[in-house]
Amino acid sequence: MKMQYKLIKKEKNTSARLGQIKSSYGTFETPMFMPVGTNATVKTLSVEELKQANAGIILANTYHLWLRPGEDIIAKAQGLHQFMNYKGPILTDSGGFQVFSLANPKDITENGVKFKNHLNGDNLILTPEKSIEIQNKLDSDIAMSFDECPPASASYDYLKKSIERTLRWAKRGKDVHRNENQMLFGIVQGGYYEDLRKFSALETVKLDFDGYSIGGVANDHESKENMYKAFSYSTKYLPEDKIRYAMGIGDPIDIIEGVIRGIDIFDCVSPTRLARHGHALTKYGKINIKNAKYKEDFTPLSKECDCYTCQSKYSKSYLRHLITANETLGQRLLSIHNIRFLIHLTEELRESIKNDSILEYRDQFIQNYYGENHEQE
Repeated sequence: MKMQYKLIKKEKNTSARLGQIKSSYGTFETPMFMPVGTNATVKTLSVEELKQANAGIILANTYHLWLRPGEDIIAKAQGLHQFMNYKGPILTDSGGFQVFSLANPKDITENGVKFKNHLNGDNLILTPEKSIEIQNKLDSDIAMSFDECPPASASYDYLKKSIERTLRWAKRGKDVHRNENQMLFGIVQGGYYEDLRKFSALETVKLDFDGYSIGGVANDHESKENMYKAFSYSTKYLPEDKIRYAMGIGDPIDIIEGVIRGIDIFDCVSPTRLARHGHALTKYGKINIKNAKYKEDFTPLSKECDCYTCQSKYSKSYLRHLITANETLGQRLLSIHNIRFLIHLTEELRESIKNDSILEYRDQFIQNYYGENHEQE
């Protein structure tokens, strides 16, 4: 069954939307945060723990799964859902972001991207057709078009040419898409230029994808204002009856601002990456559990949090011990907490849309997160 999206409600004061995704695995509401499982696993967590965190859609990475175990192995296992034992929707990215990080500019051509396998140094090429063919075999619920991923600092002229190439690649990928049970998303680029975002969005919409994503913002951490402008510049030209996806966004404030500007789904590796470095997301800011002040703190990370880690009353002192001793359990417990924190954030955002109070919710969240009681390091 191909996933279906339905717009349920628009918040009266902003562009925020409440939506519903129907799939073979149940019905899920948006806005939604999607944990990232690069190698067909969200790092250190089982699928049961993801379900306990109330995860809906999760991500897997086309580039990494192409290299190992290979798309044919996963196809023989009857697709990613069976292979990784996840009974829920899965989105696969195109592999483009990883490939562009490995390629030299001269190796980006109209045909595709040449690069070296980061595992063994072999010369490889990924084309729009190959990316879609791999994703067809992975049998994810949502596949992504292969796009050029220009740096945030790219010039106007470069971005314009890049958009035109991405559009040509999007059509080539769509032409070879053969999985009737799989949604295919187009990608809007254009940096922080409103006219380029408009052009990219309108031309991508003409190709009639099942959903649309906003690219080119997650790799710039310097300007939040520009990121939010890119959200607004893009969503205003996208159809209301299809999913809007901001790729690589995991900062709580960025998720809130993205929802206010009409975005439905988000993903990022940040919750598990932060956990591996001993950081926990809380209502009162991000904390570094390795700090000495937690050595004798026998309270949970958050008394308000309903995640397994907090409800089981694992203390900050114990978590600090695990992280400083480099024990995997510490990384797991913090990952469970961080993922649940972001999923719970989107649950609260859905409620604020239902109540037409998202701006008040944002202001209160920011006051807590950055206010006088915050624990930001």
